[in-house]
Amino acid sequence: MQDRETIARAGDHRALRIWLRLLTCTQLIERQVRSRLRGQFDTTLPRFDLMAQLERHREGLKMNELSRLLMVTGGNVTAIVDQLEKEGLVERLDEPDDRRAFRIRLTRSGERGFADMARAHEEWVVELLAGLSRRDQEELLRLLARVKENAVEASS
Repeated sequence: MQDRETIARAGDHRALRIWLRLLTCTQLIERQVRSRLRGQFDTTLPRFDLMAQLERHREGLKMNELSRLLMVTGGNVTAIVDQLEKEGLVERLDEPDDRRAFRIRLTRSGERGFADMARAHEEWVVELLAGLSRRDQEELLRLLARVKENAVEASS
């Protein structure tokens, strides 16, 4: 199987090789999560991500807030919300301050379904990172925090 990292050459700058390895690791883990969500729950990662945002915001979110948090277009969010609403997993609520808008919120059924998916998702990620000791995981978190900090500073 070919991945992003295979395009790196030994003479490439170390930073480029690190970036490609990060991308490869992310893609490999994401591929497993997508496959398992599809196989075990007959759902997709975008649906899972949308439900995760709603689970974190129990009062619900407006469509534009969902789009911003998920970093996708409004059209993508609308299509997912429409599907989830048909399945009884989310509901649209009138927004009292803006008659043109509404909030999206998980239904009780959506909350239960998401809780099951979230538990499984956590188990999968733990399994996929089980090759690292607790100390390795702590060190990786520390190093990635520095990478993130530098990237945030560079984009300011």
